[in-house]
Amino acid sequence: MAIERNHASNWELIDDDECRRTTAIVELVGRRWNGGILLALARGATRFTEIIARVDGLSDRLLAARLKELEQIGLIDRIVEPTTPVSVRYRLTARGRDLVASLQPLVAYGQRWESAPMEALRPSGHAVDEAPSQGGRHG
Repeated sequence: MAIERNHASNWELIDDDECRRTTAIVELVGRRWNGGILLALARGATRFTEIIARVDGLSDRLLAARLKELEQIGLIDRIVEPTTPVSVRYRLTARGRDLVASLQPLVAYGQRWESAPMEALRPSGHAVDEAPSQGGRHG
């Protein structure tokens, strides 16, 4: 099928450096709490208390640490308003908004494959309905 050949050839265009960059981005988003924080900000939360209320189980200490990290890598802005008392707000930067938008295909993937939960993976790393390769690694 021509579509499959074209799709497969697109993978050949991904070099090792691009693969490492992409892996780093996926790990950043997949780091515990980061996805929930980014989503809370994308949905309109701007204050520390609003974010904590929207991300179940997240502690104040961890939120403070993650916000600092996300700010340092340029995904969010921290805006200090000189009021009494001082008010601090957070918002996604253009880079952060772009990252959240780029997650939509992963969300669609999750929706398509919802009936095959990640728990279906064997300890070997192969899906239950996938036969392990013969003779070691491939790819």
